[in-house]
Amino acid sequence: MKKTTFVTKELAEKIASEYPTPFYLYDEAGIRANAKAVKEAFAWNPGFKEYFAVKANPNPFLMNIMHEYGIGSDCSSMTELMLSDACGITGTEIMFSSNETPAEEYAYACKLGAIINLDDITHIDFCEKACGGKLPETMSCRFNPGGKFMLSNGIMDDPGDAKYGMTRDQMFEAYRTLMDKGVKHFGIHAFLASNTVTNDYYAQLAGQLFDLAIELHRETGADIRFINLSGGVGVAYSPDQTPNDITAIGEGVHRVYDEKLVPAGMGDIAIYTEMGRFMMAEYGVLVTRAIHEKHTYKEYIGVDACAVNLMRPAMYGSYHHITVLGKEDAPCDHVYDVVGSLCENNDKFAIDRSLPEIETGDLLVIHDAGAHGYSMGYNYNGKLKCAEILLGSDGEAKLIRRAETPADYFSTLDCFDIYDKLK
Repeated sequence: MKKTTFVTKELAEKIASEYPTPFYLYDEAGIRANAKAVKEAFAWNPGFKEYFAVKANPNPFLMNIMHEYGIGSDCSSMTELMLSDACGITGTEIMFSSNETPAEEYAYACKLGAIINLDDITHIDFCEKACGGKLPETMSCRFNPGGKFMLSNGIMDDPGDAKYGMTRDQMFEAYRTLMDKGVKHFGIHAFLASNTVTNDYYAQLAGQLFDLAIELHRETGADIRFINLSGGVGVAYSPDQTPNDITAIGEGVHRVYDEKLVPAGMGDIAIYTEMGRFMMAEYGVLVTRAIHEKHTYKEYIGVDACAVNLMRPAMYGSYHHITVLGKEDAPCDHVYDVVGSLCENNDKFAIDRSLPEIETGDLLVIHDAGAHGYSMGYNYNGKLKCAEILLGSDGEAKLIRRAETPADYFSTLDCFDIYDKLK
């Protein structure tokens, strides 16, 4: 499959004339179409709700677009809770799924009326105390089945090695304890594999959670109101991958729902999801300019972006496709490492990548950066985070986060005498 981008060379150059590279560019039309498709794929379930994983892209402009389609927030920290509240996403539109959680964060989630998803059985008393001695009426628990999670195409991930969630026995004990403490309604949550590119993942996960829900209800009497399939639905980063089909994914969950929950008399349970990558990755790109070329033991192209702007390739060795704007149809007959300027040798967006000939001044688009791109940025080497721009459905570009300045970088040094000089 040939990967294409929503931005042309002419448009990118126009934007770059006002907002210097590097910058993130998001496709509003694509985001809206995808949000609508997700909603339609699960329309068979009256209680369905997507809770966008804010950690994937905490930009209020993008969160507000998705909120128009009834999408809430999956939050994992105090600041994500605050951001959601500022966007008008409050109450049960927030799922608070955190781990090793400070007391003040539980207290704030409780104040907002968020659904709290407990990561560990020892958090029950801790959360109760943080919430003023009374737990919310609706709570969720995160399940970790242990072992390895497998699909027909092999091992997908290793839940048994993950720090998240409760064992099966702990889930039963947790529900009984929560019921004794006055909790009336429950949810079940699990995340067993990351970035799956298969339409089968959600259906298989759902089957495990539906069986667990039936047993929990029968043995404890717990009123289970929702099952949260969390995230894990990935995107086709590489051209040789087949993208997920959200319609087929929704149909797969529907089939298992009818096979398991409906006969058990639990056909009123709502399905929740917490997708971040699937909701946003494809609809954001990092635009950067080639500023150097180096010819030593390998051929290098130096760009003005670095791992500060997109750290996934450096951190995970992740593949992100690259398009050289204006050379989309040129032969990929040159092999380059595409690198940034950090004092770390892993600051590489591509290694031994076949690309068209790149000349100084060319604009490069790094694909599928809309999730876990800007949000994972940092300031190593004193590098500053770049701007974020929304390409509106009307074709107009709008700044939705300005680039950092040296004043931002130095702002936390105001306790030192040299602060005024640094400004």
